Amino acid sequence: IPAEPLFRSYTLSIKEAATYFNIGLKKMRRLAEENLGTFAVISGNRYLIIRVKFEEFLCNNSSI
Repeated sequence: IPAEPLFRSYTLSIKEAATYFNIGLKKMRRLAEENLGTFAVISGNRYLIIRVKFEEFLCNNSSI
């Protein structure tokens, strides 16, 4: 079974999100930690980024 393309995934790992949105890993992790419940959730010990909500976050913020 081929992997689902990132633009169709509901959630992205920190690494996937950093690559997809062209943001550094440290910055992506910091954004996830600061916005838990907004566009980030924790699954076990991993942060997951809700792609659509993060896209909205980017549209509504002039700087990250």
